[in-house]
Amino acid sequence: MFYHVKELQYEAKPSCPDPVYAKKLQEVLGGQFGEITVMMQYLFQGFNCRADAKYRDLCLDIGTEEIAHVEMLATMIARLLDGAPVKEQEAAYASNPVLAAIMGDMNPQHAIVSGLGAMATDSAGYPWNAKYTIASGNLLADFRANLNAESQGRLQVVRLYEIADDPGVKDMLSFLIARDTAHQNQWKAAIAELEAREGDIVVPTTFPRELEKQAVAYDFYNLSRGEASSKGRWANGPSMDGRSVFQYVSQPVPYGPKPFLNPAPLYIHDTLLPMYKA
Repeated sequence: MFYHVKELQYEAKPSCPDPVYAKKLQEVLGGQFGEITVMMQYLFQGFNCRADAKYRDLCLDIGTEEIAHVEMLATMIARLLDGAPVKEQEAAYASNPVLAAIMGDMNPQHAIVSGLGAMATDSAGYPWNAKYTIASGNLLADFRANLNAESQGRLQVVRLYEIADDPGVKDMLSFLIARDTAHQNQWKAAIAELEAREGDIVVPTTFPRELEKQAVAYDFYNLSRGEASSKGRWANGPSMDGRSVFQYVSQPVPYGPKPFLNPAPLYIHDTLLPMYKA
């Protein structure tokens, strides 16, 4: 059960309308790494969690906060669209070519589809897609995905902050940036705890190591011209799971023969090899 508190988590009020910036702001609402994505991702991880209750609540607590961020962004977008009806814009375009060039980038769907409101789309108008979310049931894998989502999301909000002029917009974005800082740290803490508890960093930790081809488990294959990659931590020294040593293979060789496929049966109607006779 969820309760809706009427007050916003943080103020979302621009100083003046800006339909062009409203279009840009749609990216961090309904884009791949937007607030709708992390909201749905964390909530479904929590709904499906079969591990310790603290991990379930971690997902649900942060996921519920992301609902508040969706509300803030939707409110900000709607307010940025206030006083920006299409007729007034068209009149302004006719009298001011410079304004027409600038304002012409408004998302027409904000006027035609949503009635000057936010939409569950990205900045290009592409609808939000549940395929953006990850909820595998493996918390170590999922929390790493969460850390990536927060990293990409914070990066995009920071870029939006840099191109914003409105002090009200920048103030709200500053809050969101700070909360992304908190969430990156929290997911990183959860990852570290799970790695320590599992005694491994390779997902899944439950698969028996003796069933994998251990001879190649820590090789780094140089598949580029030159050997610049040999200078990285990933190519030398103890492996990150502490179970072996990285081996740099400067000239990797194939382990298998050339592949050969038998001709398809006639009813498939593939192109036949010259030597194949019916």
